[in-house]
Amino acid sequence: MTEGEDTTGVGVMKARDAAVSGALAGLAGGAAFGATMAIQGQLATVASIVHTDNVVAGLAVHMVIATILGVGFGLLISRQRARAGETVFWGLIYGAFWWFLGPQTLLPLLLGKPVAWDLAGAQALLPSLMGHLLYGAVTGIAFVVLQQDTDPLWRRPSRSEIVRGLIAGLALGLLLGLPWEGLLAGAGYALLASEESTGPALVRGTVYGFAWWVFAALTVEPLLFNVTLDWSQKAAAADAHLMPAYVLLGAGIAVLYTWLGLLAKVLFTDDIRLVRTEAAGKRGLRALGYGALSGIAGGLVFTVVMAAVGEFSLVAQMIGSHSAIAGFVVHMVIAQLLGVSYAVLFRRRSFDLTSGIGWGLSYGFLWWVLGNLTLLPLFTGTPIDWSAAGIAAGFPSLVGHLAYGAALGAVYHLLEKRANPWWQTRSKAVAERTVARREQIRGAAPAMWVFTVLIALIIPMLVGSP
Repeated sequence: MTEGEDTTGVGVMKARDAAVSGALAGLAGGAAFGATMAIQGQLATVASIVHTDNVVAGLAVHMVIATILGVGFGLLISRQRARAGETVFWGLIYGAFWWFLGPQTLLPLLLGKPVAWDLAGAQALLPSLMGHLLYGAVTGIAFVVLQQDTDPLWRRPSRSEIVRGLIAGLALGLLLGLPWEGLLAGAGYALLASEESTGPALVRGTVYGFAWWVFAALTVEPLLFNVTLDWSQKAAAADAHLMPAYVLLGAGIAVLYTWLGLLAKVLFTDDIRLVRTEAAGKRGLRALGYGALSGIAGGLVFTVVMAAVGEFSLVAQMIGSHSAIAGFVVHMVIAQLLGVSYAVLFRRRSFDLTSGIGWGLSYGFLWWVLGNLTLLPLFTGTPIDWSAAGIAAGFPSLVGHLAYGAALGAVYHLLEKRANPWWQTRSKAVAERTVARREQIRGAAPAMWVFTVLIALIIPMLVGSP
């Protein structure tokens, strides 16, 4: 077998083909980004790179940069060998990376200005971040379209999968008051979905929902109804109340889509590569026990944040009390229940400590939106407040949920790692885990973990005082 040959039977795209497709995809992404820059009057800023304020020159410079970055994306994604639908998620990360490296860092240096990595500077560049995310998404989609005839990983969704997405989207859209958005998001999810269990699908849907908030609430609706586009911090903060709804919409679509497809296989699905050593019931009970212990560990970490901001009395209101001790007890019970649910959803999905922390962080973020911003007000008898001010008030809880999720995922991985098939040689068990880990890394999982952290970083930019 020659070096570089794909042992799984999937051919690696030639570098030249990947570069050409990347360049064309970059042109498509650049055209979309350039159109938004023209609407918002930002092309003169790009033109300043070549010491002019001419809009046409700015567009030309922008398109050249977009093409070059597209070549880089094509070369990188060809090495990643992600499935077609997952390429879009890598495009989002690629766009966010170049926002930080470009407008945040290189552009000030080229213009002889100081580099400002602070909240005020990031808020001023929020329109550029949205544009870079759009560029990454469009570039990823265009790259998939260009490679669909030569990429062996490309698979068109079947009619039943599209219908499944429409059903899931309509159901969640009606529940959240976003019926048309739900229909479109459901159909789109069918194009990006992968064969996976409920836990990873939940994280995929969370990221997908946030992307839909940027696409629908911040972009398409203003263009359709106001014939304008405003990605400023002030405008984004005004629409921040829709962000939790879209996140829950995406997560709900992903779960319902997966359940409709997998039916009875939804909860305790095992990787077929791993040999079963115990009865299903015993394996399930052990996983639940691991989840409860991991939830306790995460809950104790979260306790530090709650003690610092004095949230125990608020949690105690769920049982009609104001005692900090009662709040701590309720908090730890909830932490264990979420730990058990994590075990159900993410069992045998953490192939190393990094993936454990990644899944845990993503799960913690989802529960901040679903728990702190949504369910906690319902259980304490207070109105749900998804406004910018309400989200800002919940930011300390976001930090706690992320810390909880990271500890939960890390401890669960360490506990789960202890169980190995007794009749397998260690080398065989390690080899199987290595193959599974490689497949996970080549998919969209790392991109979704990173994007979840990015969302957590974007939130202060959205709701913080300029």
